[in-house]
Amino acid sequence: MEEIVTGEAVVLDLPCARFPTRMLAHLLDLLVQSLMLIVVVVLAVAGAVSHILDTASVAAVLVAGFVVVIVGYPAAFETLSRGRTLGKLALGLRVVADDGGPERFRQALVRALAGSVECWALAGVPALAAAMLSERGKRLGDIFAGTFVVRERAPRPARGAYLADGHTTAGGHGKAGGLPAVNPALQGWAATLDLSGLPEPVAAAAASYLSRYWQLNAPERDRLGWQLAADIAARVTPPPPPGLPAVDYLHTVLAERRQREFTRIQAARTAGPAASAPGPAVPPPPAAGGFAPPA
Repeated sequence: MEEIVTGEAVVLDLPCARFPTRMLAHLLDLLVQSLMLIVVVVLAVAGAVSHILDTASVAAVLVAGFVVVIVGYPAAFETLSRGRTLGKLALGLRVVADDGGPERFRQALVRALAGSVECWALAGVPALAAAMLSERGKRLGDIFAGTFVVRERAPRPARGAYLADGHTTAGGHGKAGGLPAVNPALQGWAATLDLSGLPEPVAAAAASYLSRYWQLNAPERDRLGWQLAADIAARVTPPPPPGLPAVDYLHTVLAERRQREFTRIQAARTAGPAASAPGPAVPPPPAAGGFAPPA
């Protein structure tokens, strides 16, 4: 696993592609490119035999075809498919920037130009040497372009399984569209929550955090969890029970909020169009003490 700091200052653990997998993907691309080159040569020879093309035209067609196939194929595919060629797509690989962002056209072009030398002209020897010396398995094209290759098909936890200390929720989704039900031990407290002061952007940030819980490394995951929990606890009353972990607090608040919204929508469908919507509620004052991580 490789630690990547994204542009949003979120630390992710991305699995770097191993060299054998990258080599197999390259061989698949090489097979496709070889077939394309054969087509180019056949067309050029046919044009020369039929006297449609003269010698200079045949040479121009061959040069242009080789450039399009060797450089244009990987550059175009990686740009249009956000870092994947046919070989990488088959093996579940993707090229990303060093910061974890998507590969750009400039980076794809630099990788393709470098690959024409290190992988074609020099039979891949420089690529192998560079990949063996790089922590991320980078070949020279990756070093010049500021990219590396990751595995997209790494094993991931089941959806919803983000609670700690054995409180996994895989397969235990609640009625309200995606979030698991509230822990029975916390239902009494959750039913008393005043959620009118919880704005949508804050709730969305907490939901995003929970959905990516196992993709964050442990220190950053804990820090973000306590930060979000403290922010929500300052807007929601009553305060959480003593000793409640941040992730359980966030899950309970969001699950209760989603369940109430689901119940409201169901009631509206049953009763027909609502007469009028209530005015905006005034956010309650911050709860005394707030939410703080354990000492």
